[in-house]
Order: sequence, then C-alpha cells, then structure tokens
Amino acid sequence: MKVAEFRAKSDDELEDQIRDLKKESFNLRFQKASGQLENTARQRQVRRDLARVKTVLGERLSAKSSTGVE
Repeated sequence: MKVAEFRAKSDDELEDQIRDLKKESFNLRFQKASGQLENTARQRQVRRDLARVKTVLGERLSAKSSTGVE
C-alpha cells in the first residue's frame, strides 16, 4: 500500500492494520521455516507496510504533542 492510503485511515484502523500485518508476518516466518513459503517477496512487502503504518501513527502522535492537543 502507499503512504497516502494509510494517511486516509483513522488511528483505530491503523492499529487494526498493525495487528493484521504482525499476524501475517508471523505466518510468513512460520511458512518459511517449514519450507512452505512460495512468495518470498511478500515478507519484505509486509515488513515495509508495517513500518509505513508505524511511521504515520508516529507522525500523528508527534503532531498532537507538538500542538499540545491530546
């Protein structure tokens, strides 16, 4: 996904997205360990999407704290 798609989501949706991506990452690691992983590029994509979501949440938190709004 692109960053713009993540920015359009609410904080709750992003938290759900993080949980889903962590689950998928775990499942992909498990598949790799058991030799069943077919799409190895998906691991990289999931890892980067997770980082994007965390970055967007961090930016929002930073913006809230710098303006004094909670």
